[in-house]
Amino acid sequence: MTMRFSAGQGAGLFIVLALHAAALWGLWQHRLLPVPAEVATLFVNFIAPPAPEKKDEPKRPPPPKPQPVEKPKPRQIIAEAPVVVPTDYVAPPPVPRSEVPPAPPAPLPPGPVALSTELAVACPERSAPAYPAQSRRFGEEGTVVLRVELDESGRVAAARVDRSSGHVRLDEAAMGAVRTWRCTPATRAGQAVRAVALQPFNFVLQ
Repeated sequence: MTMRFSAGQGAGLFIVLALHAAALWGLWQHRLLPVPAEVATLFVNFIAPPAPEKKDEPKRPPPPKPQPVEKPKPRQIIAEAPVVVPTDYVAPPPVPRSEVPPAPPAPLPPGPVALSTELAVACPERSAPAYPAQSRRFGEEGTVVLRVELDESGRVAAARVDRSSGHVRLDEAAMGAVRTWRCTPATRAGQAVRAVALQPFNFVLQ
């Protein structure tokens, strides 16, 4: 593409170039433009940032110095005998204790021992009473309870009617039979003692 300038445009361009050339000359004359040789050289120095301030740490006291241990001095042990002064009191030797005799057994309480069962349980030798003939004839029946006391040998020491049958002949027949009984003696604390017991007798006609 070819550009063509007219005569007017060429004259304007020339005038512009001339003005620029005049301006440059004036600046050169007045030293307003720096000379390349006089251009100052700039040096850049990097400044290190300031170091952070160190905080004051509390000072620790120095460890105590070990003190020298003194070795114990050897001591001599000397046994000394006690000095007996004549005024010192000397206790007499102890008196030997005499042997105390054993205490006698405690006396047994008075009175016979009451048996908890019937007398017949403790009497291996016993016989039943005979039924009186007159009582059979009159049809007498009943139960008599005797209170019997035994001595230390197991023999009947005494007997009495505790509850009558209502007929004298039946009561006497029971008394006569029980007096012949032989019983095992009662004991208390290993000793034979007197005892009492109740014994019933039933008289029934068949």
